[in-house]
Amino acid sequence: MLQITDLTFNAWGRKFLEDASVSLPPGSKVGLVGRNGIGKSTLFKLILGELAAGGDEISLPKTARIGSVDQEHPATPVSVLETILEADEERHTLLGRLETAEPEEMGEIWTRLIEIDADAAPARAAEILVGLGFDQENQQRPMSEFSGGWRMRVALAAALFAEPDMLLLDEPTNYLDLEGALWLEARLKKYPHTALIISHDREMLNEVCTHILHLANRTLELYTRNYDQFERARAEKARLQMSAKAKQDAERAHLQSFVDRFKAKASKAAQAQSRMKRLAKMQPVATTIEERVAPFILPSPPRPLAPPLIRLERANVGYETGKPILRNLNLRMDLDDRIGLLGVNGAGKSTFAKMIAGALNV
Repeated sequence: MLQITDLTFNAWGRKFLEDASVSLPPGSKVGLVGRNGIGKSTLFKLILGELAAGGDEISLPKTARIGSVDQEHPATPVSVLETILEADEERHTLLGRLETAEPEEMGEIWTRLIEIDADAAPARAAEILVGLGFDQENQQRPMSEFSGGWRMRVALAAALFAEPDMLLLDEPTNYLDLEGALWLEARLKKYPHTALIISHDREMLNEVCTHILHLANRTLELYTRNYDQFERARAEKARLQMSAKAKQDAERAHLQSFVDRFKAKASKAAQAQSRMKRLAKMQPVATTIEERVAPFILPSPPRPLAPPLIRLERANVGYETGKPILRNLNLRMDLDDRIGLLGVNGAGKSTFAKMIAGALNV
């Protein structure tokens, strides 16, 4: 589906890719991984044509449709459901043509609408929206009534509905709750075309991906496996490389020692010369260059704190007096607790976090 050949890209004073090549099989679900700032989103922009690669290094079939998630759908008066339906550009265009078409042209238009199963589009769009948290009532509301996070969900729904031949998703679970993320995993596993996904969600990379594309040291390497299997394969590859390098280093040292001892001795000169030639022909063993990991340290408190760290009893919190968002909270938190905060969008997770941080008064 996607072919990248000897791609080199420099911008903003740095080199992102150097002679990188990869071929993605049709229908594959590929997780694009690499440390933050390595150039994953830059590669997406190169594939989408938003950045110029400079030649024919990136190629797709001529008829292939490529799609991605818009940063955020605008706050328009158009309903959520209609916004999704408009993402099918061919259907939207054909329906528009019907309004002004001549009688002899209508038959051709209707034939094509039947071929693309246009009548089933509203039900298919509604199914996607339900999976991403929009009930039937919210599907009929205008886009202008939704926050940026919910409009990002609409953008994701539109990309899934359009079903491009090559779907690019950059952190698709960022604006989803747990239920939405699980639904998306199931949907992507059944996606009928090729998908390239940037994600820090290890569970998604394991459940969805048939391949992992690793971006490191300005090169691309494709692994036919999920993320956990990729990590094991990469670790084994690094181990074998280091073993081969150690073996070569030992052989090099042995040959060099012989040359140093006997190169000036007439009876051994021919043997020393032979070993010098072997040394010159030795190719260095390629080894994996480990990426630098920035240290992350949580400092200990300057003095011991008596438990509990936080205690809430029948607490109410909100942004306006007399209008609490969270009511009757009862909770105890101690220093050694590790707590995951879950809840649907709009349930009050950010409000709770602001209260704990002292930005909102109880």
